[in-house]
Amino acid sequence: MTLVNGGIYALLAIGFSLIFGNARVINLAHTGFFMLTAYGLWYFMRRLGLGAIPSIAIIVPAVTLLGILAYRFLINPIREHLAAVLLMTIALAMVFQELMLALFSSNYWAIPALIPGFTVILGVSVLNQHLLTLGIVVAVVIIVQLILAKTKLGIALRATAQDAEIATLMGISVPRTLMLTMGIATAIAAIAGVAVAPIWIISPAMWTPPLVMVMVVVVLGGLGSIKGAIIGAFIIALVEVSVASLMPHYSYLKVVFAILAMVIVLIVRPGGLFGIMFEEEKL
Repeated sequence: MTLVNGGIYALLAIGFSLIFGNARVINLAHTGFFMLTAYGLWYFMRRLGLGAIPSIAIIVPAVTLLGILAYRFLINPIREHLAAVLLMTIALAMVFQELMLALFSSNYWAIPALIPGFTVILGVSVLNQHLLTLGIVVAVVIIVQLILAKTKLGIALRATAQDAEIATLMGISVPRTLMLTMGIATAIAAIAGVAVAPIWIISPAMWTPPLVMVMVVVVLGGLGSIKGAIIGAFIIALVEVSVASLMPHYSYLKVVFAILAMVIVLIVRPGGLFGIMFEEEKL
């Protein structure tokens, strides 16, 4: 379960780090898109009776487009004002929550595993859905790294993250790059929503616990660092599972211990595990 939780946190933290590293936007609605995807998958599969693949093919692009529109019309006009962005994005996430509450009530929902059954690995039975989740995480991490390292878009993303003014002088359209960054980040959050929908209970408030953990992860790993987001995610997942295993009666304190782990790292390395000073951060 450590690997599964760590993988989900890693996916969410990668998207969160991408949009912060490029646009310096702290998007508190990030896990709201994750929640919308889980609800969308449930709706198409359970209410409309569509298969998993058609449902995913509809909901992931739809949520990604919603993220791009939210950036274009709500976030971009106030991007230079940190407090306004924080208020706008948390308000957007709360709108998503209230909308799901109005449409589907406060009941808890679930969908069946996308791949049922289990596989025995080294004498341990592992759910196929958990293996699928880990496969999705690995695939997304590889694809993101290839995009950043091997494509023109990746060059534009890295150049914008390092210095937007110089990127503009190089002929890179910074506004377009930032919008694409938001699209990629939202798509990753949507993929994370697909991965957890069969594992977690779907509810209007399911976006809040991972938001706290993701913020801890990105600070621990280093703001804007993709590598830090991935490693930090598994560290926090290990802390979370360790607390639940060693102190089952106090498992509700897992967030406290996760924050404590972050604080300890920041005392030793104020920029996080792989972070540098804000103006010099690199993807």
